[in-house]
Amino acid sequence: MATQRNAHAPDLGREIKELRRRLDAAERAPESLNKFDRYPTAEWAAIGRGPVGGNAWSSCGISDVTGLVYDRVETKFITSNMIQGQREAEVRLAAFRHYGNAQKECVSASYALRIHGSTAPGAIGTGILRWVHGIPFGWDYADGTATYTIELQHRYLVGPTPPAVNRVQVFGMWKMENDPAAQGGGGIETDAGNGKWAVYQSGNNRSAIGYVTIPPTSTDDGSYGISTMHYCAGLPEERIPEAGPAGWAWYIGGTSSWGDAGNVNDPFVG
Repeated sequence: MATQRNAHAPDLGREIKELRRRLDAAERAPESLNKFDRYPTAEWAAIGRGPVGGNAWSSCGISDVTGLVYDRVETKFITSNMIQGQREAEVRLAAFRHYGNAQKECVSASYALRIHGSTAPGAIGTGILRWVHGIPFGWDYADGTATYTIELQHRYLVGPTPPAVNRVQVFGMWKMENDPAAQGGGGIETDAGNGKWAVYQSGNNRSAIGYVTIPPTSTDDGSYGISTMHYCAGLPEERIPEAGPAGWAWYIGGTSSWGDAGNVNDPFVG
């Protein structure tokens, strides 16, 4: 039978001394100057893009925020070729709950930030979005298999513009591209599909003389560009007090305005 013969008697003084030591250590602990959560981000489809899925929202940046601490987030992105009246975008942040069967549900969304861009082609813009995500499941969600993400999404507001046309026509020797050699004989040959024509010289083995169309040299495909989110950081209220359920934005490199209210029922791609 076990006995307490060799056990030490309780020492209240020693217990109080240990408690004071722990309190002193807690008070001397350095205070962190950067209290925030940085969620890993990944790039999704389409930097420059045309209309996708009937101009539905398309994700270009996604961040896994499962187990998030703060309900206020900040993200940064870069735009290019936003031209007023020609190619303009709407950008928003949206939160999703992912299920185990490769399906996801939009649970909250910010207002749409309308980026009108600049009048100068090729202009680069920088944007910051701050938002209270409103994920209803929060810290104590019941389903341990669910994953939560915040996505930077975009879609066309205006555009896209057709590719720049800078074809050049010159008068000179010409033949059809798919012909192995120059054709001979007289007369007129047309290529109605491309609007090309040529008048052949008389005789054999003579190349055609007519207008030669030089294809465009511009690489501009008529769409805007938007980067993935450069970071997604969760911050306390004292760091970003302006964040709210509607969203707050700062954009430089053109003009911007607020559009439609957040709608979790808007269609989205991805």
